[in-house]
Amino acid sequence: MTEIYAITLFLIVLFFLLGTGVWVGLALMGVAWVGMELFTTRPVGDAMITTIWASSSSWTLTALPLFVWMGEILYRTRLSQDMFRGLSPWLAKLPGGLVHTNIVGCTVFAAVSGSSAATLTTVGKMSIPELRARNYPEKMIIGTLAGAATLGLMIPPSLALIVYGVTVNESITKLFFAGVMPGLLLALMFMGYVAITSKLSKDWNPDVETDMSFADKLRNSRFLLPVFALISVVIGSMYLGFATATEAAAIGVIGSLTLALFQGSLNWHSFRESLMGAMRTSAMIALILAGAAFLKLSMGFTGLPRALADGIAAMELSRFELLMALLVFYIVLGMFLDGISSVVLTMAVVEPMVRGAGIDLIWFGIFVVVVVEMAQITPPIGFNLFVLQGMTNHEMGYITKAALPMFAIMVFMVFVLIWFPEVATWLPENLRGAPV
Repeated sequence: MTEIYAITLFLIVLFFLLGTGVWVGLALMGVAWVGMELFTTRPVGDAMITTIWASSSSWTLTALPLFVWMGEILYRTRLSQDMFRGLSPWLAKLPGGLVHTNIVGCTVFAAVSGSSAATLTTVGKMSIPELRARNYPEKMIIGTLAGAATLGLMIPPSLALIVYGVTVNESITKLFFAGVMPGLLLALMFMGYVAITSKLSKDWNPDVETDMSFADKLRNSRFLLPVFALISVVIGSMYLGFATATEAAAIGVIGSLTLALFQGSLNWHSFRESLMGAMRTSAMIALILAGAAFLKLSMGFTGLPRALADGIAAMELSRFELLMALLVFYIVLGMFLDGISSVVLTMAVVEPMVRGAGIDLIWFGIFVVVVVEMAQITPPIGFNLFVLQGMTNHEMGYITKAALPMFAIMVFMVFVLIWFPEVATWLPENLRGAPV
């Protein structure tokens, strides 16, 4: 009965605080405070200060603001224009044509950003006008952007994977490499959907692209060299063991500043704006993590996580049944919370269940990220939907319908991960790089 009372109390306080507009991080601290006052005799203020300091002073967490800053710097460069000029000659003749630039462009930028919103904005501001001018179907333009931009949560350097790794105390580097193959496979699934639709749809009638010689294609490819060099340095330094995730993030910041300088887009205004943008995003995530750490401590005193884990174990669910329950749970939760908030809010309860079921936490991190990717394109709180609404001026219902096929592909990706776990585990198991 105590556990039921605690769950009810936590949920009432949490939804009350969130419903009144309190920031997620502060709402989590409020819930934890109530739990500590009611279920423990420990001084709450002392416990809160100690827990917040411990969660905020992690060396691994240093990678977060650095990768955010790297993405903010690149967002203010001509990267999107250069990517379109470099990719379009090679992709124009594929089934589906230049719509593939949305997917490949998001995949490339995801490898230097880590943010879904930054990926969507950077690629979309260039590709939407270009694809519209070439008479590509509007729903396909919007749908592929909404879906492919979520790859920013999967492909390293992923902010969601950093937050997950810090929360469950797993290697950030291994999580990064676990996300590489699933991210690329998901991008290929999106491209396959575009190719099939282009052959079956009666509305697919874009303007014919001018043929370009192989030499001209190679010349245009020079615009891709800077970003591919940056990806190679950041990811390669981790894989070869030259740098940890945090050190690779510092390398990425230096590389992105250098790239912006050579492009002529680095000035005092852009530098200041990138720094302030990174500070705002990092502070927001750090506050959520601090609140989640305090909530985890509070829930530990109630015995709630262990009681729930024992309850799930008593139900004797198979591994597949447990994963299906978590899939539905995170999809529903994602309708009301962003991906990072969903991860930190639930791990205190979900982690013991997953460990008890013998599920590899590196693999589970990829499972969770794929599911919270769906939260970016599910109403009413899907953040990518709001970004696209601001960029295209379409109704939310129109954008949601356009993104629905991408949502279905992500659901299918979850089953691929369950059927073939090696997609996520092979690379980190053969990792030669640094352990953190």
